[in-house]
Amino acid sequence: MSSSSGISTEVAMAIQGVVLDVDGVLTDAGIYVGMGPGGHALELKRFDIQDGLGIRILQEVGIRVAVVSGRVSEATTLRMAELGVEECHQDPGAQKLPVVEEIRRRWGLRWSQMAMLGDDLPDLPVLTRVGLAVAVANAVPEVKSRCNWITSVPGGKGAVRDFARILLSARGEWELAVDRYLEARGGLGVGS
Repeated sequence: MSSSSGISTEVAMAIQGVVLDVDGVLTDAGIYVGMGPGGHALELKRFDIQDGLGIRILQEVGIRVAVVSGRVSEATTLRMAELGVEECHQDPGAQKLPVVEEIRRRWGLRWSQMAMLGDDLPDLPVLTRVGLAVAVANAVPEVKSRCNWITSVPGGKGAVRDFARILLSARGEWELAVDRYLEARGGLGVGS
């Protein structure tokens, strides 16, 4: 059985851990750099609020989420702490494979139980190993050609939320997850 995205129900059901790149996936790849009071460097990034909710919904259904970036940024640290993402790793050398291998091992998962969303060359060593490799719409051609699925929207514009919806829909869990989210906040569910 296959969902309309091309992600099979079997593959979707196997996914227990998701790895997200940051720049170009959780952000639009733009970095704002300037000087703060006192002359210290200041960096800002734009994160999409819908992606944050997508991450929370994945976590609420029991899917583990890790962020692995090839760039060190306090903005990333702050946003992931806000979302409760405990696995936030930033390697300035963009050596993502050893980091993800260690996460996978600690989580006790096989590569086939992992998914990754990426956009650029540093993501390829991981994307070629996971059970579900996903490229954001603005990914480079080398990444897109090696992925199982490409989101309908670019990174930083809701691509992670798009992925969460498609993955959980393929599992038959999206509406229930949304209903639970809304009920916990005093609202009516989708199926109401």
